[in-house]
Amino acid sequence: MAHISRLPQDTINRIAAGEVVERPASAIKELVENAIDAGATQIDIFADMGGLSRILIEDNGRGMDADDLPLAVERHATSKLKPQADGTWDLLHIQTLGFRGEALPSMGSVARLDITSRAKGMDGAIAITVDAGAMSPLRPAAFSRPHGTRVELKDLFYATPARLKFMKTDRAENMAISEEVKRQAMAHEDVGFSLTLDGKRSLRLYPEEAGFEGRLKRLAALLGDDFGHNALLIDQQREGVRLTGYAGLPTFSRGNAQHQYLFVNGRPVRDKLLTGALRGAYADFLARDRHPMAVLYVETDPQDIDVNVHPAKAEVRFRDPNLVRGLIIGALKHALASAGHRAATTVADQALSAFNPLSSGYRAPMQPTLSLNGGYQPRAYATPEQPHPNYQPAWNADLTFAPSARVERDLVTAAPVMDMPADIGVTEMGIDLSALTQPLPPEFEAYPLGAARAQLHETYILAQTKDGLIIVDQHAAHERLVYERMKTMMAEGNVARQTLLIPEIVDLDPADVSRLMARRDDLEGFGLMIESFGPATILVREVPALIGDGDVAGLIRDLADDIAENGQALILKERMAEICGNMACRNSVRAGRRLSASEMNALLRQMEATPHSGQCNHGRPTYVELKLKDIEKLFGRR
Repeated sequence: MAHISRLPQDTINRIAAGEVVERPASAIKELVENAIDAGATQIDIFADMGGLSRILIEDNGRGMDADDLPLAVERHATSKLKPQADGTWDLLHIQTLGFRGEALPSMGSVARLDITSRAKGMDGAIAITVDAGAMSPLRPAAFSRPHGTRVELKDLFYATPARLKFMKTDRAENMAISEEVKRQAMAHEDVGFSLTLDGKRSLRLYPEEAGFEGRLKRLAALLGDDFGHNALLIDQQREGVRLTGYAGLPTFSRGNAQHQYLFVNGRPVRDKLLTGALRGAYADFLARDRHPMAVLYVETDPQDIDVNVHPAKAEVRFRDPNLVRGLIIGALKHALASAGHRAATTVADQALSAFNPLSSGYRAPMQPTLSLNGGYQPRAYATPEQPHPNYQPAWNADLTFAPSARVERDLVTAAPVMDMPADIGVTEMGIDLSALTQPLPPEFEAYPLGAARAQLHETYILAQTKDGLIIVDQHAAHERLVYERMKTMMAEGNVARQTLLIPEIVDLDPADVSRLMARRDDLEGFGLMIESFGPATILVREVPALIGDGDVAGLIRDLADDIAENGQALILKERMAEICGNMACRNSVRAGRRLSASEMNALLRQMEATPHSGQCNHGRPTYVELKLKDIEKLFGRR
């Protein structure tokens, strides 16, 4: 008696549907990719109740005729693969987004599927219905566009009710749909998109011109204008692989990695290669709990990638992943270096928002006032909307000003002024403000960070530029300068090593030993000397002197895990960077140290000449720039 049975076709289709159509968002992904492959320049998407009740997608692509439409709902029937001259079908040169021929029949097997299409040159449209796998005959139908296709999917998973138990709330499914549509829109800036959820238009994107300018407009529309203002252009090529896109400044980072996108030949993919490469490129600029924003596009010969490794085509496999990883890291580092001391514009926006009492919710404390009969009348608070008529702010001046007649002159400290009753009137502040009224010295006008004018609380440098002012955190800025000098020494091979009196023997899995030995030269560049001591053992002879008497065995195991996960030894670089950062912190100008004008200006000039000086080692800004026009807005002068 045979124990192996052939599955019926409807069961086969439902199994395939479980792989291809995981949730409503994945169904929309397949339908959108079909529209793009058909040459659509406008795609309109509608979804109700998280897409489980209804999904409708209409495009202006080439459309299908009476011969193609019935084949479109058969499994493994596709227009995107053609036989070669020898009769074979090439799966290693895929130039379209779809190619499996599984999406439409899978949807028709678990839902009610209606397809209406009109090919170019046809007098009218035709339609077909597939209900839980049962196909209807072709019929004429109405279609408003000259050509294109409308796909309507109703009652998703009604034929497989067990699958419905795994669906999330309508809100969660709508969010997944929005995210998927945004990814597709990022990948194809020359295609217009609209998304309507439960009858409400949530997204409207018009087609942009293909290329860098149009792409940045599309990304700014999806990720916000701030991304457009704080993104660095990426355009590098190596051995036939081209990387383009945009990456955010370190000071424009996020608390999670949700805003990191990778596209390969126009296909949105999720790949740990991107996560590891971004982490490596930004390792010197961000703390481990901060993540950069990046949208990267890889273009390569289709024969160098395998897109047939995942049922939903969400992953790809590169023929040479090390080449792609190295290209991403190198291109990002080049872009970050070219940014110089630039910091994100959002830093100034946040500062201005904090200064503005109307936006910060500030409630000014009231000063005591004298009544007509001489009695004391306390007032607790006054709001900006309803200030007390006799209100005057209390001043506590602790400023150090540099006279601008000779900027090199030592600083003069002003005496603090005590709080005064509000009804006494304007008092003499005890500060010579004439220094700040002098014009900016001509020799400083060309400098981006301007001329030092004052030191606030012996911690912050106040500098005047041609069109605004700069506030510098002296400790964070100098720490970055010291750290960059230490990095340069390490890059030149000046990493001090410490020979272990007794070599450390570390037992590992044979695969980890192989990975570590393959990275032996890289590790040697950081001062770590290892040898293979058998198939499952590593012998450590020398370690970086900075590490000292640390846990060598633990470091080796962490390195092995890091290489297995990310393909590179990031943990050692991060450990070294952390130690260098701590050393730079200890050897930097401390907050609370009074600086002369010449010292402050020297620090500003070094910042201008040092890459990455706009942020400290943890991605926080080292300075805030406020433009004069923005300051004038705070005082109602604009």
